[in-house]
Amino acid sequence: MKSIIKKKLPAYTLTEILVVLVIIGILVLLALPNLLPLITRAKSTEAKLQLEHLHMMERNYFFENSKYTNDLSAIGFIQEKLTTDGKDGKANYRIEVIQSGASTFVGRATAVTDFNGNGIFNVWEIDQDKNLKEVTPD
Repeated sequence: MKSIIKKKLPAYTLTEILVVLVIIGILVLLALPNLLPLITRAKSTEAKLQLEHLHMMERNYFFENSKYTNDLSAIGFIQEKLTTDGKDGKANYRIEVIQSGASTFVGRATAVTDFNGNGIFNVWEIDQDKNLKEVTPD
């Protein structure tokens, strides 16, 4: 029984584990600036999908009422809680209709967080013809 307790098991030392963690940290810091544009592009997909959904709802409203509206609740669009609203928020973009009329509308998605830390917030717009464009790139 005592021979089992005294037997050394092969394992890594704390120093070896810390050296590996430092190396991984340095590699992440080197790779992160190259990944920021990719992260921004992935998050902008949210804006595109939400604006396309807004366009569909505005078109349905137009077919029923022969005009567009700037009231999101009138078309049934529900803004998801924003990431800046607290821990339950998941949306990165605030959706709004900035212009509406008898035959035109413009919807806008404005980022609520600066994805790459340069002080510029990403903005996308869509119109009644489903022309989707990035107004302010981040």
